Amino acid sequence: MITLQNFVCPEQEICTEHELYYHTSGAVGFSETAQTFTLSPGAALSFNSYFNLFNLSKWTAACSLANLWFGVTGSGQVEIRIIHALPERSWEILFCDMVTLKDDSPHLIDISNFARHSDKGLIFVEFKALEHSATIRNAHFSSDATITTLPVLTVSITTFKREQQVRQTVARLETFLKDFQFAEQIHVQVVDNGNSAQVPASDAVTPMVNHNYGGAGGFARGLLEAQNSGASHCLFMDDDASFHMENIARTYVFLALANSPKAAVAGAMINNTHKWAMWENGAYFEGSCHPLFCGTDLRNPDAVIGMEFDSARAKPPTLYGGWWFFAFAIDQVRHHPFPFFVRGDDISFSLMNDFEITTLNGVVSFQDDFSEKESPQTLYLDLRNHLIHHLVSDKLRRGALGTARIAVRFVMRSMLRFHYESAQAQLLSWGDVMQGPGFFDENIDMSARRATIKAMMKDEVWQDITPEQIAENTPAPRVKKRVPRWLRYLGIFTLNGHLVPFSKGVWGHKTLSIGERGLVPPAFGAAKITYLNTTR
Repeated sequence: MITLQNFVCPEQEICTEHELYYHTSGAVGFSETAQTFTLSPGAALSFNSYFNLFNLSKWTAACSLANLWFGVTGSGQVEIRIIHALPERSWEILFCDMVTLKDDSPHLIDISNFARHSDKGLIFVEFKALEHSATIRNAHFSSDATITTLPVLTVSITTFKREQQVRQTVARLETFLKDFQFAEQIHVQVVDNGNSAQVPASDAVTPMVNHNYGGAGGFARGLLEAQNSGASHCLFMDDDASFHMENIARTYVFLALANSPKAAVAGAMINNTHKWAMWENGAYFEGSCHPLFCGTDLRNPDAVIGMEFDSARAKPPTLYGGWWFFAFAIDQVRHHPFPFFVRGDDISFSLMNDFEITTLNGVVSFQDDFSEKESPQTLYLDLRNHLIHHLVSDKLRRGALGTARIAVRFVMRSMLRFHYESAQAQLLSWGDVMQGPGFFDENIDMSARRATIKAMMKDEVWQDITPEQIAENTPAPRVKKRVPRWLRYLGIFTLNGHLVPFSKGVWGHKTLSIGERGLVPPAFGAAKITYLNTTR
């Protein structure tokens, strides 16, 4: 038997939003220490959740599953119900029976009868305790599908001056690999752009020092090293990756069973500020980045099921995978990453190579808010990579005016939010791209440009603030929602309030939350704006 997917429970270090993992009815207790559930008589426990659904559509589309089994370990008498959720159809019950669980004997249930109904949809499991309390210790989906050749996977982590985070990530990986079924086929390498990580070498880990050519340079080096080591697959991963180790297990088995050599797995992203909301479950690029399913409430089973139905359907032609977690076969790489100091290198890597990208529910990284990281420096790099994608990719080819519109939109978006230093950096970015390839040869590490942009930054920097510097009319943070049409047109015709003659006297100084920093409408009519991050 090959385990396809283990059930995942909340972890303190990762996420404690319990509704992302399970849902209950009646008295159900969860022990975080033992990672077990106890059900009182009559109580029900359902795993129709983001981390524990099994997306049958995605697995059967990519892999040959001769059969499918569900296994559970626990104690007590329970009713087990295994449900096949089908899109646009009534759902089927694949199994429903009373079972007496015993701790020393895993209970296996053959659910290969899903094929009678459809190889599409989702499968999830529900438990109900009967006359006495019951305990559920662990559960999994498995198959006796044949793996012809085991992938040799290199996990490549690029790091720069985040010593504690990368050491913690590597330690967690080493602990996981001690018990993983295919541990001998996986090796971790740490590309240290800052020469400061001090990650100890071991049988499972190889640290290497690299020149600071940014994330792109680090991942380019990582891919070359993986290729030279004889690995068949590579997994790009962030140094501060916060995720359940089940990410590695699901990804490895999915790639091992995939029918196509082009198969790749892209991890989703959840924002650490609101761990119940999807930030990006895959994304596509067309003029700008378009995250898929952004804002989906992962506590809501209906929203999760709808997202998983939709994400299994036809994918956008310019779908890409973020390098916080992206796994692929090395022999399918036709164009290596751009090895200089750039941003958006993960986008171009997917666009320039013909991967078949899949997102798997529960394969996700928790990341810090991008809005807090935004600066004239990052926006300089953002615009540069957006322009380059359209200049070099046949999929995105545009005329001169079409390409110029991208830059104009970036600059105007900064202007309308009063981010004048960002706008200045973006104009510099546009000019640098127009110099052609020679500029990149002469500015590989971007040290000169970074110094120039840093000198521009006076107002758009995080700094300590006193209560007196906060506007008296500070509004409560607002939930992002669709802007009314009248306000949208008013914003367009008045340059977001810049042309309203009385706006300075009416609105004056605004204080806005971090969630509104990337949005244009909240800045309407202000003369001055103070943005507060999550630590205020």
